[in-house]
Amino acid sequence: MDLLKYKHIIWDWNGTLLDDVNLCLEVINTVLVKRKLSTLTLEYYREIFSFPIIDYYEKLGFDFEQESFESIGTEFITDYEKKRNHCSLMSDAQKTLLHIAQLGISQSILSASKQNYLEKAIREYGLDATFLEINGLTNHYASSKIDIGKDFVTRNKFDPSTILLIGDTTHDADVAASIGADCCLIPNGHQSQKRLVDYGVPVVDSLSVLCQ
Repeated sequence: MDLLKYKHIIWDWNGTLLDDVNLCLEVINTVLVKRKLSTLTLEYYREIFSFPIIDYYEKLGFDFEQESFESIGTEFITDYEKKRNHCSLMSDAQKTLLHIAQLGISQSILSASKQNYLEKAIREYGLDATFLEINGLTNHYASSKIDIGKDFVTRNKFDPSTILLIGDTTHDADVAASIGADCCLIPNGHQSQKRLVDYGVPVVDSLSVLCQ
C-alpha cells in the first residue's frame, strides 16, 4: 500500500493496534454466564460484534427491561479495565507506527473507548508521544465515532482526501466515508475477514503490509 499519498493516518485502537479480542470475549462470556445466557465462540463473536454496542448486546439476548444497558456496559468495562494490561499490542504495531512516523506522516487515534481509559492505556503502552491527538468518547457505551472524527478533521483543517483511516470493523469504514477519508481494514480484530471484505472496502492481511 502506498502510504506516501497521505498526510495523516487515523488509527482505531481496540482490535487494530491493541490485541484485546480474546479479553473482550472472556469478559462478555462472564457477563452472559452470570445471566444464564449462551456464551460465544471467537468465531461467532466476530460474526455478531457491531456498533452501536447496544445493538450487539440486544443480539446477545440481554433484556433491557430487566436491567439497563448502562449497568451491563459498566459491568463489562469494569472487568475489562481490570484485565486490560494483560493484553499486548498487535504484532508489528510498534514497527508500523515508527515506519509511518519516519515517512513524515502524522498519526492520531479515534476510538469508541472512553477518553480517560484510552489515554491511560496508550500511555501505559508507551505510545502517547506517537499521536497528534487521542480521541475517544465521553462515556464507555461505545455508540459511534463519526461526530468525533468529523470534529477532528475540521479542527485540524485537514483535507479529508489526504487521510487514511485504519481499523478492524465496518464501523471504521462508515466513519471514513462520513469524513471523506480513505479506509483500510485489517481482519485481526473484532470482526471476521468475510464481513470486512463483503463490506466492499480495502482489506489487508496484517499491519506489516503497511510497511511494504
